[in-house]
Amino acid sequence: MGEKVVADRFDLEARRRFRDRLRACGEALSTLLREGRFEGSRDVIGLEVELCLADSDGSPRMVNDDVLARMATRDFQTELGQFTLELNMAPRGLEGRVFDDLAEELRIAIGYADRMAGEFGARLVMTGVLPTITAEQMVPASLSPRDRYTLLNDQIMAARGEHIDLDISGAERLRGTFESIAPESACTSVQFHLQVTPERFAATWNAAQAAAGAQIAVGANAPFVFGRELWHESRPPFFLQATDSRPPEFAAQGVRPRSWFGERWIGSVGELFEENLRYFPALLPLCADEDPREVLEAGGVPRLAELTLHNGTVYRWNRPVYAVADGVPHLRVENRVLSTGPTVVDTVANAAFYYGLVRALSDQEHPVWERLPFADAERNFTAACRHGIDAELAWPGEAPGSGTVRLGAARLVADRLLPLAGDGLDACGVAAADRDHYLSIIEERCRRGVTGAAWQTRAYHRAVADGADRATALRGLVRRYCELARTDAPVHSWPTGT
Repeated sequence: MGEKVVADRFDLEARRRFRDRLRACGEALSTLLREGRFEGSRDVIGLEVELCLADSDGSPRMVNDDVLARMATRDFQTELGQFTLELNMAPRGLEGRVFDDLAEELRIAIGYADRMAGEFGARLVMTGVLPTITAEQMVPASLSPRDRYTLLNDQIMAARGEHIDLDISGAERLRGTFESIAPESACTSVQFHLQVTPERFAATWNAAQAAAGAQIAVGANAPFVFGRELWHESRPPFFLQATDSRPPEFAAQGVRPRSWFGERWIGSVGELFEENLRYFPALLPLCADEDPREVLEAGGVPRLAELTLHNGTVYRWNRPVYAVADGVPHLRVENRVLSTGPTVVDTVANAAFYYGLVRALSDQEHPVWERLPFADAERNFTAACRHGIDAELAWPGEAPGSGTVRLGAARLVADRLLPLAGDGLDACGVAAADRDHYLSIIEERCRRGVTGAAWQTRAYHRAVADGADRATALRGLVRRYCELARTDAPVHSWPTGT
């Protein structure tokens, strides 16, 4: 019968070879950690920003290849859907006027991309899920025509063995069945990267996990999926279901989904990579030419291509990243919990809050993860996704030994977490002007109870109350959202009327 090739396009030995190489990568990583080969202490940050393309009527515009071909920059690249782009910001030190500088670069880059998109009847929208996307548009033909996306889709569908079912209940209920992972392309997020030393990695990751609920509560910006009002931050449950490679029987048995919060605090970065290898079979068993053992024996630094590839198909909300720059390995925490937008200034404010809070929490003498059960951190994450700034979150009491208390998210952030974030930014050497300006935006969201999600839902319901049908209200919402986003005024100051 000739060469044996399984239905999922890899020969029958591919996963065995890939698994062996993953073990070799894990051993090489352990060696690098043991020998102290990683870059020294530096607070270095980076951002990835995913953006939607919409037409003048607010509907998705499938022209990302045309827009990219028109651009004279490599800072932008395709994303999974033909109506999305990704911007990669250059790494920079977390010090001085870093946030003002970041905001200015973002405005320039997004403004440029918006002008290029305009030549193809599109404009950029900074939101977590474009409200006007319909389920009917989420077909394989809407995926960007790249081999890696096609292969990822084929592998997830082959592992699952049946169509993908969506079923999310929030303010309304969304149900649907899809023949591909195309629905996942509707999710657009911002990713905050923080380079840390191996010694500080566990504390930084634990702090990011503890902070995730508060992050989402004040930064939620994805209330609509396929025209249905769901959670304030609908991306996490939507993403989980849209990328779920588990057959329903596996999910019922408790097999972990690839979109994962985690299940415990950690003591080292190695534990996360070990979990990835132990719990998640390879989706893309593609082996590189490099043998990490041979590279180590020759005194070099291996790129650990298989470990990096596998890690990229496990969608932790705080993901460990191994990379090599200028011949030196480093580690990063990639924070993936927030939607993009609504504006540049809002996105940068979210970054300032995250980086400051994580630094402060990771520096504490009695860290929060020693006083907050991991299950409470996960429940905070889910509650914030459901209810946004109106969520109630668990947090350690202020008195020693007082256990956890439950506080409204706005009160918790304003009274306890924003001061910590300010201290964390001070410890990094961020300028006071940047600290005060961007954290004040988070404070105003708490005071007024307005996030991107809150603004979107209020604007939508006002339009419906004025007589608009669902589709008209959503199109009007996107048009007005784009107009206000272009002013770069923070979302808490936006008028509600569409």
